[in-house]
This record gives sequence, C-alpha cells and structure tokens, in this order.
Amino acid sequence: MSRSTTERIVIPGPTGNIELALDIPADARGLALVAHPHPLYGGTLDNKVAHTLARTFRDLGFVAMRPNFRGVGKSEGEHDNGGAETEDMMAVLDYGRARFCEHAIVLGGFSFGGFVTARVARRLAESGKPAKRIVLVGAAAGSVPGLRNYATPDVPADTIVIHGEVDETVPLVNVIEWARPQNLPIVLVPGADHFFHGRLNLLRDIILRAWKD
Repeated sequence: MSRSTTERIVIPGPTGNIELALDIPADARGLALVAHPHPLYGGTLDNKVAHTLARTFRDLGFVAMRPNFRGVGKSEGEHDNGGAETEDMMAVLDYGRARFCEHAIVLGGFSFGGFVTARVARRLAESGKPAKRIVLVGAAAGSVPGLRNYATPDVPADTIVIHGEVDETVPLVNVIEWARPQNLPIVLVPGADHFFHGRLNLLRDIILRAWKD
C-alpha cells in the first residue's frame, strides 16, 4: 500500500488564487475541509490545531484540504468577516470533488474557522448534499474580544464540539449559549486554553473516540 502524501498548491478561487495544503491518504474515502483561525490575528493553514484536525481526518481516510483564508500566504483578496471566505471554501470543495471524488464530505474548523465551517455546513445542507460529519474546536460564537460578534449558524445534532475550559478568546459561556437551544453537547477539555497547548494529542483522541462511520 502506498503511503500518504502532502501537497501545497494554489488553485483559482472566485476572486483570486487560494493556497491550500492537501494531506492525501493512500486510499481516500472522502474529502475533509479544514478552516484555520482568524487571519487578522495570525491564523494560517499551518496553525497547530488546524494541522491536527487535518492529520486526524487523513488518518480516518479523508483527503484533508487546508486552505489559507484571503490575504494569508499566497491566497489573494481581503478579509470579509466570513462572507467571501465561505464562497472560497465552497470553491475548494468543488476543486476537491473534481480532482478526487464525489464521496462523503466532512468539515472541521477552529475558532473563526469554526464559524466559517458552520456557514459552509449550512450551504451544503441547503444544496441537498449535507456534510457527513462536522468537528468544531474553540468555535467562535457570540461576542468575543476585539469587538467581534459571530452569529454562528446551527449545526447537525451529531456535530463534535470541543472547547477548552479556560479559553481566553472565545469564552465557554458563549458556546454554551449557542449550543443550548440546539441541545448540542460540548466536549469540555479541563484546563485547556484556546489553542489547546499541550493537549493536541488529546484533541485528536477525542475526535477518534467520537467518530461514527
């Protein structure tokens, strides 16, 4: 059996190039789209949580696609608070479908990327082709420091939501208030900060334990 490979490429997007990393398993059974944290606060596709999500999806047999949001790395364009970023993510999915397969799609997002991921999930559901599974880590919801406010869409009941107990960027109460009307469980990691320093292996293990084929 051939080993997994990693590529870093640039593809055309709706209004400019999109840079993305691809983690490709030997035998792919679907596509995984991973969204990184806020680009205006240092977020890139190389973020450790985004990287952990991608490698976990790859190990589950999915081609993991990690795009850079607009204005980051070789991705062109300007930050649009999630609107244009959602369109770019849909374009990345179109690329993945054309190159790899039309099979199952799973989504993963961290922080601001979680907000965008929820928007992408809603778009897919509205199109009649919903995501197979969604993972949100430290997802942006409600009002957060920096005068930012996120009206994060509802997500399916089997979404894996993981949050750090001492998240200093997205307060835990924000995620609880977002999840409560949905009766959506949250996996709380005691002592974890927003970036899950020292707990990335635990993050991976939580996803693998909760995964359903």
